[in-house]
Amino acid sequence: MPGANPTLRRRQLAGRLRELRKHAGLSIEDAAQRLECSTAKISRIETAQRGVIPRDVRDLCEIYGIGPAETDALMTMAREAREPGWWQAYDHRDFRLYLGLEAEASAITIYDTCAVPGILQTARYADAIIRGVLPGIREEVLKERVDARMKRQSLLHGESPPHHLVLLDESILHRHVGGREIMREQMERLIDTASLPRVTIQVVPFTAGAHIGFNSAFTLLEMADSRVSDVVYTESIVRMEYFEKPTELALYREAIEHLRAVSLDPQASVARMAEVNQKYAI
Repeated sequence: MPGANPTLRRRQLAGRLRELRKHAGLSIEDAAQRLECSTAKISRIETAQRGVIPRDVRDLCEIYGIGPAETDALMTMAREAREPGWWQAYDHRDFRLYLGLEAEASAITIYDTCAVPGILQTARYADAIIRGVLPGIREEVLKERVDARMKRQSLLHGESPPHHLVLLDESILHRHVGGREIMREQMERLIDTASLPRVTIQVVPFTAGAHIGFNSAFTLLEMADSRVSDVVYTESIVRMEYFEKPTELALYREAIEHLRAVSLDPQASVARMAEVNQKYAI
């Protein structure tokens, strides 16, 4: 289909090929032997870690005893999975996966402890954050990353945007990033964004003390397509990680419930942001 999200298509295809193999009563080793490839290749295809060419899809469908109609549909899906989304030009390979998932999510919950999430940042705040985290970054790469963050924000204003629940540790409001003027601009952006119909921003106040998300920022992306699992994204200095096992997702959903319970409600959160913003206006 025109405009199909390649990241979503790859994950849909991976899940369906895994189901078909299991239904055929074959192991990964069996499939690899019959396709005359490594078991690692089959594993990476079924976990969407690599793309799959239509010819391999056709051959796997023949191995699994699949009829021509579904074989053709899956081969089409394989072709769509190879079409580039706008984020494919982005320089950071690991984060391209996140951008593709974000573009297809029906609901996104973000919990951050250090900085305003990228999708809510102003350009100048984004510039200051990236410079601070990556002091040696080249100017052309910096510009690309800031531009990518600004482009992502179109998700908030589309015809049917995903619902965003954003949980912010109160320290984010007080941490000076780029100076007083940039912080004032950023606070005003947060307050304005909180008024959007499908955006909810809640502040986890200092008075919450120690809590379940004390040192664990994360994002939960929920998919409308039931064939594709929801996924949690986390990042650190050394790696970006994705979690989608049911037990892992359950733990993060429990964390979200606890965080919402200790957060200020949306109205009080906006009031807190406005209160903090007063000091930047002086």
